[in-house]
Amino acid sequence: MKVLRIIGIGVGILVALVAAGIGLLHALFDGEKIKAELTRVTMEQTQRKLDIAGQVELAVWPEVSIRLGRVSLTEPGGKEGFAALDSARVAVAVLPLLSKHVQVRRIEVTGLKATLVKKKDGTLNIGDLVGSDKPAVDQPAPKVGAGATASSPVQLDIAGIRIANAQLTWRDEKAGSTTSLSNLDIGSGRIVADGAKQTLAVDALSIAAKGKTGADAFELKLEVPKLLVSPDKSGGETLRLSATLAGSGRNVVAKLLLSGVEGNAKTLKIGKLALDLDATAGETTVRGRLESPVAADLAAQTLALENLAGKIEIASPQMPMKQLSLPIAGKLRTDLAKQNAVLELGTKFDESKIGLKLDVAKFAPLALGFDLDIDQLNIDKYLPPSSATPENAPREDKLDFSGLKGHDVHGKLRIGALQASKLKLAKLNATVRLAGGRLEVAPLGMNLYEGTANGSLSLNANGNQLALKQNLAGISINPLMKDLADKDLLEGRGNVALDVSSRGESVAAIKKALGGSASLSLKDGAIKGINLAQSLRDIKGRLGAKQDATQQARASDKTDFSELTATFRIANGVAHNDDLSMKSPFLRLSGAGDIDIGAGQMNYVAKTSVVANSAGQGGKDLEHLKGLTVPVRISGPFESLSYRLELGNLIADAAKAKVEEKKEEVKARVEEKARDKLKGLFGR
Repeated sequence: MKVLRIIGIGVGILVALVAAGIGLLHALFDGEKIKAELTRVTMEQTQRKLDIAGQVELAVWPEVSIRLGRVSLTEPGGKEGFAALDSARVAVAVLPLLSKHVQVRRIEVTGLKATLVKKKDGTLNIGDLVGSDKPAVDQPAPKVGAGATASSPVQLDIAGIRIANAQLTWRDEKAGSTTSLSNLDIGSGRIVADGAKQTLAVDALSIAAKGKTGADAFELKLEVPKLLVSPDKSGGETLRLSATLAGSGRNVVAKLLLSGVEGNAKTLKIGKLALDLDATAGETTVRGRLESPVAADLAAQTLALENLAGKIEIASPQMPMKQLSLPIAGKLRTDLAKQNAVLELGTKFDESKIGLKLDVAKFAPLALGFDLDIDQLNIDKYLPPSSATPENAPREDKLDFSGLKGHDVHGKLRIGALQASKLKLAKLNATVRLAGGRLEVAPLGMNLYEGTANGSLSLNANGNQLALKQNLAGISINPLMKDLADKDLLEGRGNVALDVSSRGESVAAIKKALGGSASLSLKDGAIKGINLAQSLRDIKGRLGAKQDATQQARASDKTDFSELTATFRIANGVAHNDDLSMKSPFLRLSGAGDIDIGAGQMNYVAKTSVVANSAGQGGKDLEHLKGLTVPVRISGPFESLSYRLELGNLIADAAKAKVEEKKEEVKARVEEKARDKLKGLFGR
């Protein structure tokens, strides 16, 4: 009984002490005074107005804490809102309160909303709060505690932080962009920081956020079980970061894992950085993984990934091979202080081996050098087949070169063999330069279709302009035209020269504004679609009808030639020619007319003549047209050209030709008789 009595007395004393402590806390606590002091200090130090709605309440269960209702803070000057929160709770240690010291144990914030602004001069609207900007009014900093000053090293020992349903807005006034982050939750276990020793320890840090960017919804999650930072040694357990982006018909999931993290205030090493990507767009999926150890010099702000390895897999039922796998190997070195980086990557898939080197001299605005080397590449093999577009369907042929602006890029491109959009090239060698919104590819050389090409190509975002200069030598023209434009109009081998330029916001506008010059010189070829020799043979039976003869182009017909030359003057999308010259064993062809590139049609008159020595080689049947010129009008859209032999005046021309022939015969006989008489007179 004596023991129970002693215990009872002890409990009574303990209860009395607790009651006395609680009474003392309430006696010492003055909510209105705290509100006034916080408001005053905030205005004096930052020139911002702090408004605390309602009462500042003291709670003693389950732990001693201070509760706040809605709180708002303005920008300097007090006119615009900067941040606000719905409620906050700050738990403190009990014993330090008895000596009028506040030691924070836990912080909970709900409904925080804040707007961070990067001004046009590069400063932040929180600069005065974090010490990067001078206060709006220079005043002595008030004391924050007995013996303490604003410059005292920060010391924290917080059991945990919880921020729920926060919303942050980032506005860049210089770039004119705004990004919002909502549903932000931040939680942690114990946080211990010592500013004097420059140490920080965090347990169970987690950050989660949801939001929207345009029509896409995103979600971010960060988890760090343990993190330790100190001048001598820093490290942590595995860090996991995941990001999800979901929108109409697409979904992207990216996961970043950092393990084996260790270092100090100057250096950081990560045993393994692993990035996983899983993306879906329609029926196409992309999966990839990249890994590398990481070495960073925090003082010099350098970062190195010396052994970057991984693989990217692409699958789509629209691709001819259905699936593509790209192994990747390389390394990356970057200097954040100098804003430069060097990246080397290599990959090999199917028969292609690709090597890429990037040298970034400046991140923003981008200044980039590159060297791309590909032994062989068939792009058509990896792209879905092009679908036929109905004639009445609207065409999306808009061109926008504005993406060329704001960058400085230069480099070299080499491809041993290339096929793209059916076009087959070899030994492609190009030097690329992009600056001031103008892309210049010069020199641009390659082998193609049994010949070579050399010249330049330029695109200019200022006015959506383009220019092309190319000299093609020894080219086989028929397979080139088939692969490039799907046209079977011409055969032969020779030289082609182009010097054209244009401007416009669509493919159609570019065609209609095309200007410049072109020339053509071919040997041993043929004009496809018509057999002029056969057509002329057929004229004999129709000469009396005095009617033109029209026929559509036929793929099986062609007119052979030994030589063909022509030059073109191009203006407003129309190529004009007036010096066509074509020769065959028994035909000669000249002509003049227009090829309307913008409208996709032509109107051209070719004048066909039968040479005097047309006998043999299939020309015997053309004797009746010897000395005559037969006009052939070629007209209509490129897809269905028609050929009309204009025979209306051919009989009159034939009669005139016969009269002229008789005159020449009579003249020749008269001259011969005159010579005979002269010989008799002079005895010779």
